[in-house]
Amino acid sequence: MNDSVLFEVADGVATITLNRPEALNTMNHDLSAGLAEASREIRDNDAIRVAIITGNGRAFCAGADLRERSATGRGFNNPADVFSTTSGGGLGAADVKKPIIAAINGYCLGGGFEMALTCDLRIASEDASFGLPEITRGFFPGGGGPVRLPRFIPQAFAAEIVLLGERFDAATAQRYGVVSRVLPPEQLMTTAHEMAARIAGYAPIAVRAVTELMRSQGDLPLERALRLGSSLRWIVGQTEDAHEGPRAFVEKRAPQFKGR
Repeated sequence: MNDSVLFEVADGVATITLNRPEALNTMNHDLSAGLAEASREIRDNDAIRVAIITGNGRAFCAGADLRERSATGRGFNNPADVFSTTSGGGLGAADVKKPIIAAINGYCLGGGFEMALTCDLRIASEDASFGLPEITRGFFPGGGGPVRLPRFIPQAFAAEIVLLGERFDAATAQRYGVVSRVLPPEQLMTTAHEMAARIAGYAPIAVRAVTELMRSQGDLPLERALRLGSSLRWIVGQTEDAHEGPRAFVEKRAPQFKGR
């Protein structure tokens, strides 16, 4: 992993830190490649049960590095990229199948905001700032923002974010339902790690299954989503961990989940 992305693992929790503070952690080739490598490690390493992503300095991620794009044309002028057979870069390069918490500090704009929307949990510091400003630069968000936002929040709010391109603060993000918690800056990472530690302590197969269900259900009719949920619940019920949980409750002790 290159220096643009810091990656640490402790007690089942992977912490990804975007590390281009001098450029507000804008997305360039190196940062995208580092995120892709991190996502594959999270997917492939069974010791990792949950991940946190955050940014170093004054930003979570302020979007694409427009200077690099302007100089290289990367991301604008290659129609073949639309039909690429590779998995691409960024956090979405691998289906990690494990929960990801976005701990959003400072600027969360453009592609950075869209990356946060791919995470399962989003919390923000009080000084966080959000927006999709692409429309003001002559193009539009290409990382899924116009698709995901109307599925996550009321359409009226989503339309304002996409079509006006204006920034909004953390309190507004919480009111819209973009983030679940707004915290003082000094409490952001502490809270993220507390949340991650709780999830990492649960039965990992059950966590993966419910994460898959929550990610998938939005594309399904209610009855099919409920049927998928019932199927996944039955599968999880066959695991050793599903027997360990009730047994530990009866024996008045903490469960020892093994991921089996």
